[in-house]
Parts: sequence; C-alpha cells; structure tokens
Amino acid sequence: MNKTFAKESELDDDELEPAFKLPAGAKNYITPQGQQRLQNELDSLWKVERPVLVQTITWAAGNGDRSENGDYIYGKKRLREIDRRIRFLRRRLDLSEVVNPAQRQACEQVFFGATVTVCDEAGVENSYSIVGIDEADVARNRISWVSPLAMALLKLNVGDVAMLRTPLGMTELEILRVVYVDLP
Repeated sequence: MNKTFAKESELDDDELEPAFKLPAGAKNYITPQGQQRLQNELDSLWKVERPVLVQTITWAAGNGDRSENGDYIYGKKRLREIDRRIRFLRRRLDLSEVVNPAQRQACEQVFFGATVTVCDEAGVENSYSIVGIDEADVARNRISWVSPLAMALLKLNVGDVAMLRTPLGMTELEILRVVYVDLP
C-alpha cells in the first residue's frame, strides 16, 4: 500500500527497524525493569512533555499567521512524533508479558531472563543477559530473546555447546554458567 494513503497508525509497526519488530504471533516478553522503563517513558510523554507542548502550540496559534509561525509548525510536528511514540508504547505495554528472572529457581537451562556465560573457540569468556526486544543493549551485553545468539542459546544447559552462524562461519560457544537475577 502506498504510504500516502495509509493511516498514520498503520505506519507505526511498519516503520520499525527489523530488530524491534515482534515475530508474528509472538508475545512481547519483558523483564519487570524493562516494563517499568517503558511505563516511565509513557508517563513522562503523556503527563509532562505533551501538555507543555500543547500549551506552546496554543500560544503560538494565538499569535496570528500560522503558515510562517515556526513555534506552531515545529510544535505540531513534535506533537505528532510524541503521539506516535505514545501509541507505540501503549501497544507494546498491552502486548507485553512480564517475566521476572529472579523468581526462577536454581536452573542450569537457558530461558528468557538468564544471564549466560559462554566460552568461544578461542577461550574468550563473555556474559549475555537475554532480555526483551525493547530492552536490548549491546553495550551492556543485553541481547534480545529473538536475536540469533539468544536463539542459539535458548533451552540449552550448562556444558552444552551452541552452534552460532556468523558472517565468518559457524562458531561454537560452550555454556559455562547460567544465572537468573534481577537486572539493574
């Protein structure tokens, strides 16, 4: 469908980068901390940023000619961006299923919320936390549960070897430790 004739709400999910799209029919698994961050962002946009912006737009509209009024034009554009983000956050929170990794008993199998320590073929150890799509942060070694690395690790046990396809070929990762804790 041509974007010119699409409703604004229909474009929201299509415009997402592939890394942030949920697989068809999948639940939006999220940690309690991730859900709280999304809820805080939603509250901030809805209760703080949006009302201030609406007030600015109202003031700018009262100044007369709107066609050359920068405050009005920028304000309306920013308001559309905020409203789009609010719709996105509400949808994500409605679809989310909170999974608290700290409630999982001692378990050596990799599931959502696990912090997994692996050793590659060169003997280098790395730890990764498997989190929700909206919480992924490579700089903090938090990977999305739908990422190729997480998919290779899920349901394996300590001592198992995961096969990960990389651009350089297949890589073996041995699972050394699996822990379930609250993530900061």
